[in-house]
Amino acid sequence: MGLRRASGERRLQRRLLGSATALAGLLIAGAVDIPSARAQIIDDLGASVSSSDQLLLEADTLTYDNVNQTVTAEGSVRIDYGGNKMVAHRVVYNQATGRLVATGNVEIVDPQGTRIFSDEIDVTDDFKDGFVAALRVETADKTYFGAESAERRGGTVTTFVNGVYTACEPCEEKPDKAPVWRIKSRRIIWNADAKTVRFEKPRFELFGLPIAYLPAFEMADPTVKRKSGFLFPGIGFSDDLGNSVTIPYFFALSPTYDLTIAPTYYGRQGFMGEVEWRQRFNSGEYSIKIAGIDQQEPTAFTPGYVDRTVTTRFMAGSKGRFQINPRWTFGWDVLVQTDPNFSHTYGIGGYAEYVRRNQIYLTGINDRNYFDLRFYKFQVQEVTPRTSAAARDPVQPWVLPSFDYSYTVDEPVAGGELSFDINTQVIHRDRLDFLPGRPAVPGYDGTNGRVTAEAEWKKTHVTSGGLLVTPSLHARIDGIGVDTSAAAMGAVGTMAGGISGAAYSNDGTAYGAVAADIRSSYFRAMATAGLEARWPVLFSTASATHVLEPIAQLFIRPDVAHAGTLGIPNEDAQSLVFDASTLFERDKFSGYDRIESGVRANLGFRYSGSFANGWAANAIFGQSYHLAGDNPFASPDLVNVGAFSGLETDVSDFVGMASVTSPGGVIFSAGGRFDEKTLAMRRAETSISIPFDGHRINAGYTFIDAQPLYGFAADRQEVTLGGRAQLHEYWSVFASGTYDLVSDTLASSSFGFAYDDECFNYSMTFSRSQNTISQAVSYSVGFTLSFRTLGDIGTSSGALGNN
Repeated sequence: MGLRRASGERRLQRRLLGSATALAGLLIAGAVDIPSARAQIIDDLGASVSSSDQLLLEADTLTYDNVNQTVTAEGSVRIDYGGNKMVAHRVVYNQATGRLVATGNVEIVDPQGTRIFSDEIDVTDDFKDGFVAALRVETADKTYFGAESAERRGGTVTTFVNGVYTACEPCEEKPDKAPVWRIKSRRIIWNADAKTVRFEKPRFELFGLPIAYLPAFEMADPTVKRKSGFLFPGIGFSDDLGNSVTIPYFFALSPTYDLTIAPTYYGRQGFMGEVEWRQRFNSGEYSIKIAGIDQQEPTAFTPGYVDRTVTTRFMAGSKGRFQINPRWTFGWDVLVQTDPNFSHTYGIGGYAEYVRRNQIYLTGINDRNYFDLRFYKFQVQEVTPRTSAAARDPVQPWVLPSFDYSYTVDEPVAGGELSFDINTQVIHRDRLDFLPGRPAVPGYDGTNGRVTAEAEWKKTHVTSGGLLVTPSLHARIDGIGVDTSAAAMGAVGTMAGGISGAAYSNDGTAYGAVAADIRSSYFRAMATAGLEARWPVLFSTASATHVLEPIAQLFIRPDVAHAGTLGIPNEDAQSLVFDASTLFERDKFSGYDRIESGVRANLGFRYSGSFANGWAANAIFGQSYHLAGDNPFASPDLVNVGAFSGLETDVSDFVGMASVTSPGGVIFSAGGRFDEKTLAMRRAETSISIPFDGHRINAGYTFIDAQPLYGFAADRQEVTLGGRAQLHEYWSVFASGTYDLVSDTLASSSFGFAYDDECFNYSMTFSRSQNTISQAVSYSVGFTLSFRTLGDIGTSSGALGNN
């Protein structure tokens, strides 16, 4: 007989060791009662069998045709080999030609998870060459290929005829529905060795509609994370620069370093070249970016811009971060450029911030110890000419250096926690930061430095009644040196004359004469004894739990030396906000340059509640009292940091805040500061966030009372409103606005829409802004397109026009 068939009531299974080239042996070995003449064929094929791989064949029936030299497996055929799996209705192997034909709902899964679906697959027994009809491929990272037919040559190159590529999963309910985006191409050539996918005569479709045609393009295959080639282009537009197109090219020079060049053409300014080098090491990474342009039309910029008068502009920037060991980190972020606002004007990635900090730093962290050493300089990328008195960048200081060290003793000392802190800073400024008519001198020219050392001990005792008592001791010494110019001394005198006798407090108390004991060096010391008492009381009911915690603090300190002089610089304590978050701070100044003195008490309470229906609430309320000594918040200061702060009187304003959260996710919070006598509102912030049915609305209100000596002659009031509505599973719209109630101006507003799914993101935003002083109006538009596996294209907001 030339034909033998194996079948039975149960499913036929056979297992043996083998390789891909021994697939015929696999099929033959599945036959039952193989004669010795056939065994020789198995032995010959088995010569290439690897002892490390196993082959498994499962089928309902297996037929060997000796005349035609074919082996046929039929009925739910399954083949497993070395992590490769194939299922089909029928598989025929031709021993003479070495070809394997699988038909009927064929599916192949390779070890990487790539799935191939077809009605018919015709391949060689080593899978290197073959032909597939009605092909569909699904890779492990959810990218998809489809084609009328496909041909594989040499085991590496697969050519899809009339192919389709997308990274969007097919719709389960409507499998034939077009994906969000796809690329149709006459031919798609996938080279497994080169890791490339080439599209010939491709057509890009979005939501089933063709939007772009190209002669050809090539990209890395879905398994490649880094490969040289063109990145997605970027586009933009603005009045000053004109329409722009950026075509970046990425060089994957090594697994550890790469180079990106990004030439950009601006319709009004010409070509700008941009190059970025990146390199990664085991301990960290660094990057260098260089960009430059020879502007064709610098007069296109609005008059007053510093870049209106220059043609050639250039920047160089570098960032780096290295982990020296698990405790120490070294890094830098520096930018140099030909003029103050080049990187900001042209939106150089990583260097476009309006206010940025150039710095070199060394940081160490070990358990409860901290070390930080920084050399830095703030950089304002403004449009104001450097020669203008109002220019902010020329008056920014060099900090050479700033040093912080904190050490907490591991073991208790006298039963309490002992910690030490050191802070030093040396500041150099080339230009005096002072504007005539403004009652402040934010910074001296010349050089000044300060060294601060402090130690603190505290211990908490819990009494039998649940009262928590925390005594504390704190000691601090400062050494300050000032080397400044006669112009700075004159500015201090002008400032002192301007505020002498002026109303300083909310109730009209006179500031008084200002001492002008200005010298080149100062020394001051401060010792503080503190005591805090907290008594958290728990109230519980069947449906709610409440914790009410009254708090009382007392800090006893002498008066600080030189409290009445304006000669001590104030560089790091210029911002003072007295609210519920700072009520119980031992020192309410924001930095080391100012120091609290005198005897002060803080009284208030904290509350938290949770309710069975899912509601929750929190609140803080209290007041601060200056009991003895000089009030530091009513003392002279180069920037009048204590003026109208709510702390300049012996009895402070009331401060409080509260928040409520609902089970549905509604969050409401409110905080404020209120006059200690009239309860008039001095500062307020409220906000509410309301979610419903996938949508969300946010609203807020801010009010700050006038602070003339602090640089704000009028009240500040504004309301904000914003929200996002989910129109569909993927579509949403959003809008926001800020309205200045004082100037009756819509300061900013924007609206837009977005589409967001697993393979495609799109958003567009239209914005309007209006200067509350000059009333100048500007408009901008921005959009982004993101295609999974292909890249991003879009633009940041660009000005459309100014009035």
